[in-house]
Amino acid sequence: MNLPNKLTMLRILMIPVFVIFALMQQQWAQYVALLIYILACFTDTLDGKIARSRHLVTNFGKFADPIADKLLVMSALIVLVDSGRMPSWVCIVMLAREFIISGFRLVAAGGGKVIAAGNLGKLKTVFQMSSTVALMLLVPVAGSPLLGHFGVVLANVLMYIAVALTIVSGAEYIIKNFDCISDM
Repeated sequence: MNLPNKLTMLRILMIPVFVIFALMQQQWAQYVALLIYILACFTDTLDGKIARSRHLVTNFGKFADPIADKLLVMSALIVLVDSGRMPSWVCIVMLAREFIISGFRLVAAGGGKVIAAGNLGKLKTVFQMSSTVALMLLVPVAGSPLLGHFGVVLANVLMYIAVALTIVSGAEYIIKNFDCISDM
């Protein structure tokens, strides 16, 4: 197993540890969860760069990396809803988009077509990860917000930008790749 694939596996193993700390009410545990989440997000960037720069792209990596990314972000979304820091409808919109796009990818793969992530999809991922970090850091489970009301507003603005990018990138993906399912 090469280094990028090991980083992907590490990210998957970090998810339950992140969730355990994120579900704890103590502030120190919230900071530990945030640190684990940030490290896991960093491994996502790192494994892709290493795989491409060293020509270590594998079928396992193509399969496992997107799953690891989705598991990580979905776990964070669910934890944020559970802790009252994110409205459930936001989580539902983001999860629905991921399932729809995954379905498109499966159908396309069955037809021998590989659909790469577009720039809007990549930007969506950046904002999803940024907004989840901001919500975990700036909207506390207990106690005062780190940056007061400004921090809460900032985290929510990032979250709504992530929702908008989720919808727009999902629509773009469907429009560009509708031919994959157009045999109706």
